[in-house]
Amino acid sequence: MAFLADMKILYHMLAKPVRGDSHAQRMESFYGGQAKDYDDFRKRLLRGREELWQQIPKPNGGIWVDMGGGTGANVEYFGSDIAKLAKIYVVDLSASLLSIASDRFQQQGWTNVEAVEADATKYCPPEGAADVVTFSYSLTMIPDWFAAIENAYRMLKPGGLIGVVDFYVGRKYASPELKRHKWLARTIWPPWFATDNVFPSPDHLPYLRHHFEQIYLHEDRFRMPYVPFLRTPYYLFVGRKPLSESNHQES
Repeated sequence: MAFLADMKILYHMLAKPVRGDSHAQRMESFYGGQAKDYDDFRKRLLRGREELWQQIPKPNGGIWVDMGGGTGANVEYFGSDIAKLAKIYVVDLSASLLSIASDRFQQQGWTNVEAVEADATKYCPPEGAADVVTFSYSLTMIPDWFAAIENAYRMLKPGGLIGVVDFYVGRKYASPELKRHKWLARTIWPPWFATDNVFPSPDHLPYLRHHFEQIYLHEDRFRMPYVPFLRTPYYLFVGRKPLSESNHQES
């Protein structure tokens, strides 16, 4: 049964046409038919999510916004720390994934967790500010990813944290602090993922490091299911919003 479920996921990822005039429609076209089997496959496909959650302190009485949070599976990484937070918002554009998220939250009795259908480039929590904003394999699926990062910057309180885990490719001439990927990696992965409207970028990390004080960075590779001979690059980044705008302008 697991194999058949995987084949269904792979069909949606590799063969089924993605249609829609808007980003929201394309997201629903891509995820609608695979939503029920989404979590099991992604646990094996997407590395580093739990590690990212472990790297971010859970603020007492804080507001945490998980952008592109899909089915809400990331909330399980909070464990008992869920009770520390005043509110967790799981934001996504796919109604099918959010339906599963809402059912999950209700079944678990998480009264301080809410699924929100909204655009990551525009959403702001009702409280007006957040302590933590995370992007877990969602930044590469947001066409205006830079606008999503800027939106996260605006909504974060001074000293608030951003956490990102995602696919990427390194720049040909990366700065000394970042990994430089060879021609093969820079050539293979962008068109490979683009068939699913996923766009690994050499610019995500430099952009994040420009806007936020780097607290944690890990760059690595992992083997994808059913693709034994290729190792996919991914990164984890945790950054802090400067305490003052003058510090940001000087960075």
